[in-house]
Amino acid sequence: MISRSNNFDFLRLVFASFVVISHSYALSGAAHGDPLSQLTNGQMEFSYLGVHGFFIISGYLIFKSLLRCKGLPDFYWKRLLRLFPALLVVLFLTVFLAPAVYESSVPYLKNTSVYTYIPQNITLFFRQKGIDGVFESNPYKYSINGSLWTICYEFSMYVMVSLLFFIREKTYLKIIVTLLFISSYAFSLFHPYFLHGLFMKMELGSNHFYNLMCFFVGGMIMTYLNTNKRTENILIILSSIVFIASIYLNISHYTCYITLPLLVILLGKSSTRYLNKVGDTIGDTSYGIYIYSFPIQQTLVYFFKLDTAMLFIFSLPLSILLGYASWHLIEKKALGYKDLLTKKAILTE
Repeated sequence: MISRSNNFDFLRLVFASFVVISHSYALSGAAHGDPLSQLTNGQMEFSYLGVHGFFIISGYLIFKSLLRCKGLPDFYWKRLLRLFPALLVVLFLTVFLAPAVYESSVPYLKNTSVYTYIPQNITLFFRQKGIDGVFESNPYKYSINGSLWTICYEFSMYVMVSLLFFIREKTYLKIIVTLLFISSYAFSLFHPYFLHGLFMKMELGSNHFYNLMCFFVGGMIMTYLNTNKRTENILIILSSIVFIASIYLNISHYTCYITLPLLVILLGKSSTRYLNKVGDTIGDTSYGIYIYSFPIQQTLVYFFKLDTAMLFIFSLPLSILLGYASWHLIEKKALGYKDLLTKKAILTE
């Protein structure tokens, strides 16, 4: 089992905040990218670290969950509880509150895109970006919640991991996971449009899939790294040096698939005073921040025409507040049913 005294909740909070930073630039109509994009000559943005950090942690924790789950129904039940309750609520709130920012000659209730917004987005794979007449005057037009694009890839990773259930007790599982990493690394860098047509049928981009898969599997591989604290500290230092040097040499796209998983998981597994209490203090607010921040920012831009700095200053605390509410009122309560299938199985024995 993973100790609860770790830095993962803090890291997820940081990664969610990174996404808010990058979106502040895009949604305010800034002519340039965020500070990290400018500093790295466009090699990465804060949202790059945020999204990929999420996938690395997810790969690490979800793979561990698979290794100890009672069966595939139990595995999928827990994944569905983690994703869908909060997503469904944010979609319903979007449709319910959208009339406040609606501008169209067509009455809201006669707009067909209103009625397709929830059904399409709840499928994950056939996302509807907006509702006609909503945010069409904003600098970033038509999209209500651009953050949702990653959730279909996240769920795709769950499906991929679940296929390993049948060989999870085999000695060659490490080899299979390593081959998955090598293949996703090769496809992402050298053949990102392999099977592009097949992915497009599910409205997935093959390039995004291979890229995110490589980080996700990088997190999975980290479950096999069993070292002492001194070795982990050395790896953190070396990875940091390689990461920074790679950015300076403009080759970070070759090295980040290795350096970022090492840094994220080793820092996450650590238990730093105060940082390791974030989850106990405010809960795991990261998913809520992630799915609410984009519509919050679009709404602030619509009503107040905020510049980049003001948009970030006002949207981050609002996003954290809604993330807090989402965790305590929806996500945490939903996860209270995570052992429901296991309990039913015991009662029927």
